[in-house]
Amino acid sequence: MGSVRFGVDDLAQLRFAVSPLLETVAALRATTDPGGHALHLPWIKRALAVGAERTALVPHLAELAARLPPPRCPLAEIDEELPLLDGPAPLGGSTPLNGSAELAGAVLAWWRVGVRPYWARVRAVLEADLAYRTRQLAEDGIQEVFAHLHPGLRWADDRLTWGGGPAADRLDLDGRGITLTPSVFSTRPILLPGRGPTPPCLVYPARGTGTLWERSAEPGDGLARLLGRSRAGLLSRTSTPVTTTALAEQTGLTPGAVSQHLTVLRETGLVTGHRYRREVYYRASELGLALLGEEGGRRRTSGSG
Repeated sequence: MGSVRFGVDDLAQLRFAVSPLLETVAALRATTDPGGHALHLPWIKRALAVGAERTALVPHLAELAARLPPPRCPLAEIDEELPLLDGPAPLGGSTPLNGSAELAGAVLAWWRVGVRPYWARVRAVLEADLAYRTRQLAEDGIQEVFAHLHPGLRWADDRLTWGGGPAADRLDLDGRGITLTPSVFSTRPILLPGRGPTPPCLVYPARGTGTLWERSAEPGDGLARLLGRSRAGLLSRTSTPVTTTALAEQTGLTPGAVSQHLTVLRETGLVTGHRYRREVYYRASELGLALLGEEGGRRRTSGSG
């Protein structure tokens, strides 16, 4: 039975974050248990074809899990997290990865071939989960957030508990707060202890994971005639925050072309943009969502007739 005990100060320091390093390790674990990750079979079939980048790390999954750091900021990049992948002793096993530097290099190699090609769509699901949870927190409070993170989680008095975790998954936060981190590859709650000033992290399965490997619906003819097919396609992919780079990867357009189309969509009030660190995230405005909703409604109506 895992459990986390909250104080008043801890509830005020609740944070959300996405961790590419955590997802990279969770993805590796998923490849070792295809039956337990049936939703990811389209990706697992491709990942199993990856060569030494995957097989070199598989024997060290337990060590990797023990060394995973809790995320320090909401939307970190993997090169910011890899230096924090450390541990008290060199790795053993059949593959000689001696110490943190070699381990980080091996993880980066697996990330590049197994996860990065799909990261844009993975991150879109994770960021959509964060947007949903933060709205839920603001509108309904922390109890509703905990009640819907995972069916096995229970909130009672000042404790969050769940079954199936190791005995070590018991923690008193002592005013440090906690970070909640969604994962598309994790199937149960996992607790990562804090490190220094970085608070502990509770990993939970992200909502919407079942749609991860579905093909994105193309915009309807009406919206394409109104905006042009490229701009309509970009608008249809901004229901959750997304960057120019991610949109280029998803659509096959050049980053320059995507930027030009987004400028037009922004000037006409169909998308908004906000900067976070080095990137600008674009999201459909209320008007843009209304256009997408009306287009979807017409397609459903015509299909049901």
